[in-house]
Amino acid sequence: MTIQNALLPCVEVGPRTKADAAVIWLHGLGADGHDFEPVVPQLGLDPRTAVRFVFPHAPSIPVTLNGGWVMPAWYDIRDTDLKQRHDVQGIRESARRIEALIAREVERGVPSRRIVLAGFSQGGALAVHVALRHELPLAGVVALSTYLVCGDTLEAEASAANRGLPAFVAHGSQDPMVLIDRGQALKERLLGLGHPVEWHSYPMAHAVCMEEIVALGTWLQARFGGT
Repeated sequence: MTIQNALLPCVEVGPRTKADAAVIWLHGLGADGHDFEPVVPQLGLDPRTAVRFVFPHAPSIPVTLNGGWVMPAWYDIRDTDLKQRHDVQGIRESARRIEALIAREVERGVPSRRIVLAGFSQGGALAVHVALRHELPLAGVVALSTYLVCGDTLEAEASAANRGLPAFVAHGSQDPMVLIDRGQALKERLLGLGHPVEWHSYPMAHAVCMEEIVALGTWLQARFGGT
């Protein structure tokens, strides 16, 4: 399968000049690529930092936990049991499609070391899954209100190129959908693997807040350089 044939449809927000950095940002279950598009100007990045934001649309699939309703999803969620619920085959298929988007950014002239993978909820789980296994060094990974998937194979599959990859991890302390314990467990697993983690918690539910976006903007600016 060629890169072009594998590409997901995306919303893109590009700089006025040629992009030399990129953020590939994955939405949550049931949303689409437009979900985080309005956040870009709120990040407060230095306009001299030529970042292209890529917001892919997940394919629409039946989601077992939601009664089989067809909706945008990166993988099926099958059960309330956390050990049984995640569709490993679906995760790996979506991972290949995100890998294709990374390859396209490299083809378009963005060095892999200036690409950040980001995601919210289910999208955040996939972003972490891909970033830690990617064969080329990345700039960082952003995990918002999310959790770890395929943790039992992580050590065996982790890429040497992304050992020590910086991570921004944030979670709502009142999140009823993805309990903060799961976000904290992700943080601790990353720290245990030697990843520098910037951790934030906020008094919110399954959402993002302005304070979180400002902190993320500062973190992204540090990854890409500049003021």
